[in-house]
Amino acid sequence: MTDYVVATIVSVLLLGGALFAFVAALGLIRLPDLYTRMHAASKAGTVGSGLLLLAAGIESGDVAVFVRALAGFVFFILTAPVAAHLLARAAHITGYRLVSLSVRDDLLGR
Repeated sequence: MTDYVVATIVSVLLLGGALFAFVAALGLIRLPDLYTRMHAASKAGTVGSGLLLLAAGIESGDVAVFVRALAGFVFFILTAPVAAHLLARAAHITGYRLVSLSVRDDLLGR
C-alpha cells in the first residue's frame, strides 16, 4: 500500500513539474518582450524545476537525498525571482524598451 502512495505522489509531482516547465517554455516562445519572458521563466520554471526535484527526492527513498532535494527547492524559490528581478533591472537600465502593449513603465524616470 505504501509503495502505491509514494508512486502516486511522485507521479503527481512529476506531472505538475512537467506542466510548469512546459508553461515556462511556452512563455519564452510566445511572450512579446524580455520582461514578460523573464517573468515566465523565473516563476513557472522555478516551480516546475522545484517540483521535479522534490519528486526525485521522494522517489530516492533516502532521507538524506530528500533533505538535499528540499534544500535545493528552497534555494530555487529564494534565488530565481531575485535573479530575474536583477536581470530585468539591468536590462531596463541599459535601455531595453518595453513592448508597445505595456501600459506603464514605473522605472522610466529613475
